[in-house]
Amino acid sequence: MAKIILIYASMSGNTEEMADAIAAGVREAGEDLTVMEVMDATASELSGYDGILLGAYTWGDGELPYEFLDFYDDMEDLDLSGTQAAVFGSCDSCYAQVGKAVDILMDRLRELGSDIVQDGLKVELTPSEPDRELCRAFGRNFAKSVVQGKALQQ
Repeated sequence: MAKIILIYASMSGNTEEMADAIAAGVREAGEDLTVMEVMDATASELSGYDGILLGAYTWGDGELPYEFLDFYDDMEDLDLSGTQAAVFGSCDSCYAQVGKAVDILMDRLRELGSDIVQDGLKVELTPSEPDRELCRAFGRNFAKSVVQGKALQQ
């Protein structure tokens, strides 16, 4: 069984809804999942997992939300080689940098050696029912990718 962690930040509840649906997808796939809000997590915890899911809304004109700043900085010295990762977040297309927080986190995970196994998932504002199903599929597909990656490493 693969060990997967999902860490997210949500201000309006949109990214939390995404996280809940993605978590449901991972659980449907039968994998072990830990879910945490970023304010309750430490970056060093990422090293204990096979799969890493990060979720963040985009703040202002393309920045990480304040809740993620310390966590992001603390990730700097991690070695996440051998892990599989994906990133998601709610966004607002009225801003020029739509969903930029997703891109920032994917870049950091790549820098640390993690294998990004899915394109970043960006949902406009409040997830609709089709968006929530997309999130559940994102979670199921991520879990399958982690299991396959773990099997290849053994």
